[in-house]
Amino acid sequence: MSNKPQTNSAVQMLVIDPGYEGQRIDNFLLNYLKGVPKSFVYRILRRGEVRVNKGRIKAGYRLQAGDQVRVPPVRVAERPEGKAIDERRLKRLESAILYEDKRLLVLNKPSGIAVHGGSGLSFGIIEMLRQLRPEERQLELVHRLDRETSGCLLVAKRRSALRTLHELMRTNGIDKRYVALLSGNWSRDRVEVDAPLLKNTLQGGERMVLVDPRGKEALTRFRVRHRYRDSMLVEARLMTGRTHQIRVHAAHLGTPILGDEKYGDAEANRRARERGLKRLFLHAESLRFRWPDEEQDTCFNAPLEPALDELLRSLK
Repeated sequence: MSNKPQTNSAVQMLVIDPGYEGQRIDNFLLNYLKGVPKSFVYRILRRGEVRVNKGRIKAGYRLQAGDQVRVPPVRVAERPEGKAIDERRLKRLESAILYEDKRLLVLNKPSGIAVHGGSGLSFGIIEMLRQLRPEERQLELVHRLDRETSGCLLVAKRRSALRTLHELMRTNGIDKRYVALLSGNWSRDRVEVDAPLLKNTLQGGERMVLVDPRGKEALTRFRVRHRYRDSMLVEARLMTGRTHQIRVHAAHLGTPILGDEKYGDAEANRRARERGLKRLFLHAESLRFRWPDEEQDTCFNAPLEPALDELLRSLK
């Protein structure tokens, strides 16, 4: 199946490859007809202008391999090509690949790079990977990391792998561990935070997440690894996957992550900068899960960048 929609007014007839089996027709069209408003996609579905095997279908229909999909005439506005990503950035990303096979790719995502373009960014990790691997037409992010967070990032190379990994995430079948350097100290070595989180958009458009009883359930388990004079290195295990969860829960305890400009402590951040910390000290250290067709867990570990290792040594 062609992976680029035509921009003329002709009806398109597509035959679905096995890799797209199980995907909802609405999500398939939103991805296939890039540049077309979401409202338009749902309108042509409601009107029956999209047909599968010559029959009308609903937005929730899941595609089968070999399905014949009729896409009505759609004119997509031509957009100028974005600037090519420079080779230096691509080489840096290539060197950050921890593992790759036919099903997935695992990155040690650098801090400071968003996982996808948008909000004023012309490109992110996924766009860079698609330029690095143009032959891989089904690359999709399995999950996300904040722009300033580094570490293990899963990218599916097949729709079937994406479905499996999403199901594992839904059933808490992926063990995700982070390390973070927090300001202050606790009296205990293990702390569990069960506090609901609510997304809130401020007047200026900035998105903040708050601990709020109206929010979604959120559970983080912290364990102290090392204590320093006025900070501590902790392991954080996510039991739910809410936006900014570790950052907000750490701040909720009165021990925010060092380098966190949104939820952190300004004075503690200033002292950390003087010691050489130039970023948020939050790193997705490891991932562990088991494929349904395998008997052993699959594990990935991403090392800290040298600057963070050096900072920890200086604190000792």
